[in-house]
Amino acid sequence: MSATSPHDRAHPLFARAWAAAMVRLQPGSMLEQRDALAAGLHGTVVEVGCGSGTAFRHYPPEVERVIAIEPEPYLRRQAMRAAAWAPVRVEVRPGVAEHLPLDDASVDAAVCSLVLCSVPDQAAALTEIARVLRPGGELRYYEHVAEPAGTLSRRAQDLLDATGAWAAIGGGCHVARDTAAAIRTAGFTIDRERTETLGPPLIVPVRRHLLGVARLPA
Repeated sequence: MSATSPHDRAHPLFARAWAAAMVRLQPGSMLEQRDALAAGLHGTVVEVGCGSGTAFRHYPPEVERVIAIEPEPYLRRQAMRAAAWAPVRVEVRPGVAEHLPLDDASVDAAVCSLVLCSVPDQAAALTEIARVLRPGGELRYYEHVAEPAGTLSRRAQDLLDATGAWAAIGGGCHVARDTAAAIRTAGFTIDRERTETLGPPLIVPVRRHLLGVARLPA
């Protein structure tokens, strides 16, 4: 496992704040969401943007191998440590969502948790995920998404994205992406999906979250 990669995307301050928050501040609801993301998975799984590896302990024993991709060097080192204690086999690799270091149709499922907001090219990332999934493969996702069009909260989100203010402090995060639409455009069919709302309008800019399962044609 290489310590550095030409695809590294370093966000030193954000990475350390995120890793610390996942240890000290991760709410119980997020633990439940990680359980839901992993439930029923089997075979080979790619976790795209694994962060510090906090999701590793949620994978069921039916998963033979997790290939965990992380472009941020500090978070990748933390993930390597977490992999040593995971209940399943985890390989942490450098890489980015738009260029996954995997063969075509080589994994049974992909997991994305709070990562499709921050990839520079969401459409390219989803196309790449579709490439590495086997026919009929699943995409499990937990992502925050844009507020409904025309609302005051959505206008605030659009302003944050336009100015780049949130991305600058949030590791490249965008708050106004329509991720469900992007998943469908990439060729997936959404099997099931639920919306969760966290916090009051205008106070929490990333309050609407989607927890879902999408599938490629068999």
